[in-house]
Amino acid sequence: MTPEEFSEKLNDIQKKKCESATLEIKAAAKGCPKRLYDTLSAFSNQDDGGVIVFGIDEESGYLEQGVYDAQDLQKKMNEQCLQMEPVVRPLLTVVEKDGKNFVAAEIPGMDISERPCYYKGQGRVRGSFVRVGDSDEPMTEYEVYSYEAFRKKYQDDIREVQRATPAMLDAEKVDAYIKLLQEGKPNLAHLADSEIRELMSITRMGMVTLNACMLFCPYPQAYFPQLCITAVVIPGREMGEVNEQGIRFIDNRRIEGSIPQMLDGALLFIKRNMKKMTIINAETGLREDRTEYPITAVREAVLNALVHRDYSMHTEGMPIQIRMFEDRLEVRSPGGIYGRLRVNQLGKVQPDTRNPVLAAALEVLGVTENRYSGIPTMRRELREYGLREPEFTDNRNEFCVCFYNLNSGKTGQAADETQKSERDLIAFCRMPRSRKEICAYLGLSSSAYVMKKHVQPLIDTGMIHMTMPEKPKSAKQRYYS
Repeated sequence: MTPEEFSEKLNDIQKKKCESATLEIKAAAKGCPKRLYDTLSAFSNQDDGGVIVFGIDEESGYLEQGVYDAQDLQKKMNEQCLQMEPVVRPLLTVVEKDGKNFVAAEIPGMDISERPCYYKGQGRVRGSFVRVGDSDEPMTEYEVYSYEAFRKKYQDDIREVQRATPAMLDAEKVDAYIKLLQEGKPNLAHLADSEIRELMSITRMGMVTLNACMLFCPYPQAYFPQLCITAVVIPGREMGEVNEQGIRFIDNRRIEGSIPQMLDGALLFIKRNMKKMTIINAETGLREDRTEYPITAVREAVLNALVHRDYSMHTEGMPIQIRMFEDRLEVRSPGGIYGRLRVNQLGKVQPDTRNPVLAAALEVLGVTENRYSGIPTMRRELREYGLREPEFTDNRNEFCVCFYNLNSGKTGQAADETQKSERDLIAFCRMPRSRKEICAYLGLSSSAYVMKKHVQPLIDTGMIHMTMPEKPKSAKQRYYS
């Protein structure tokens, strides 16, 4: 950051009078803040990093007090950075304004392979933080594990199932799988079946793996009760809504069995509850039945959830969820996107694979192609149906695929325009904005209308947040993405 950019940021802080996901403000008139570890960790653990500005007292209405000693502050700031693991290397800038010195510390986001960054004095679990709005929040044990799993390339899909024995597997299915391996992989053809079982992770040191359990066990849920799918149909657009008879779920099923069986069961459930319409084919002139969602896209969404969900012990108590609402279909799977991939790269960049052995086995069995074509297929199928693009939502605990139907009121060209408008507003709010600023940006005068039609829907989906969620109507409220 140049001195000019820092001066501009100081002016911007006075205009907005708020912190953000990438900005922390610290008073330092009497000395260096003694505990910066939480913010150092949180900024280091997000892609965009963040900036700590010293010399402004938030509690005194963002009064510009300046720092006590710019040289000593930088020294003590660096001392705290050295207490982090990995060590944080800030970029420090000093600027003078109205005879007072201010210090900015730019904290770069660390590569995902180095996360989580944590305070050594508290250890990895207690000393790791994430940025939530303008707050530093402790990472959950699972969030810490998810980074470690990627860094160390844990293979949870081939961890041993303690209570399972080879006798519990369907022998015919295992034999058929081994035969397919021998036919498709000549290097395995001369090996004994017992050697192939170990080499291809059906067993490890004679113990059954989770991969084999989920593919070849008649009832995997005997060992992992929640490694299943729960599927519900809701008579409205939000969870908890009821119909005229007071019923919360029009249909409610627990889908169990092996992965291929759960895939088939989920598709049957969705087909049974999808609306159907009759259309006239413009080319043939014949009447055709058309389902609410393209079944090929639905299959890809469910299959992706089964193949790429997190199978670690931290999430084995969480089922995949299918939710059918009046206006949309959601498929939710435990565990966020694996590795470096981001939502805007889905279907465009080859991802890291969370469960490589399981994915390869399903390819051999002909269940999946394993060529990263699932998301492009979803997009193409929905486009050909005239529906809006699928919506992908990611956090470190859950990944959600959402398909909107005709009842959502957002299809075809209108959907594209709506999505563009939403994307533009989200981009505009990367810096916290007031209601007045958002109205001016959209060219609208009624803040009530703007909040109801443009901002609140994005808040409801988690795309935009409030700086003061406990005071939603505050005049000082700001909105950020």
